[in-house]
Amino acid sequence: MGSSICSLNHVTFGELGTGRRMKSWNRAIWAVMLSIVLPLGLVYWYTSLFTCLLLAIWTAAVLIFSNIWNRRLYDRELRMQEQSLQLAAIRTLNHHRHDWMNDLQVLYGYIQLGKPDKTVQTVERIKERIALDSRIAKLGVPSLVFYIQAFRTHSSSLELEVQVEEGLNLENKLTSEAGDELTSVIMQTVRAYQYSGLAPQGEARKLIIGFKQDEGDILISFEGEGTNDNPELLRGQIYNIMQGKIMRAEPVGHSKAFVQLRLPLEM
Repeated sequence: MGSSICSLNHVTFGELGTGRRMKSWNRAIWAVMLSIVLPLGLVYWYTSLFTCLLLAIWTAAVLIFSNIWNRRLYDRELRMQEQSLQLAAIRTLNHHRHDWMNDLQVLYGYIQLGKPDKTVQTVERIKERIALDSRIAKLGVPSLVFYIQAFRTHSSSLELEVQVEEGLNLENKLTSEAGDELTSVIMQTVRAYQYSGLAPQGEARKLIIGFKQDEGDILISFEGEGTNDNPELLRGQIYNIMQGKIMRAEPVGHSKAFVQLRLPLEM
C-alpha cells in the first residue's frame, strides 16, 4: 500500500519486457477495433444482406477479442500486484530476521563478557520490540498493519515511530470500506509529511504516529520532528486528504507539526 505499499520501485528487465509487450498488444487491439471501419464502409457503399451479415460477424469477433484481451490484461495486472506484495513481504521478513540476529549477537556478547546489566537492558529492548509488533498486529486492519511494518522496514527518508495504546484492536469494529479508507488516509498523510521538509544531510526525519481510543472513536495522531518549511501548507494538504472521508482532522494548537485525525467507530 507511499511509496507503493512499501516503496517497490525496482525495475527489472522482465518488467521492461512486459511493458514492451503491453504496448504492442495495445496497438494490436486498437488495430482490431479500427478494422471494423472496413465492413462499415462496405455496408455504406454496397448495402446488402451479405455486407450486413459480414458487419455483424466482424463486430462480434471484435467484441469477443476485446473481452478476451481485457480479461488477460486484468489477470496479468493481478499477478504483478501479487508479485509486488510477495516481494515486499519477503524484504520485510528478511529485515526483521536481520534485526533479530543483531539483537541475539549483542545479547550473546554481553553474556560472554559477563555483563548482567547490559544483558538485562538488551532483553528489555527485545521485549519492547516484540510488544510493539504485537500491538501493531492487533490493530486488526491487514492492509494498515502491512503498510506500517513495510514502511518501517524500507523507508530511508522518514523514520516512522509507531505508538499503539495497549489493548487497542479494530478487528470486527470497522467495515472493509472503513478499513481501506483508514489505510489510504494514513498512507497519504505519511507521504505528505515525508515530502514536506528536509532533514540535515545524512539524517532521517522522524514521524511519530499514535493510535488510541477515545470513547467511541479512534484517534490517530501525527507529530513530525525535523525541519518543515511550511507547516500551514502541510496542514492544508492533510485537510484536503480528509475531504469526503468518514475521518476528520482536528486542530491541535500545541505544535504546528502535530495533526490529529478522528475515526468514528459507530457507523
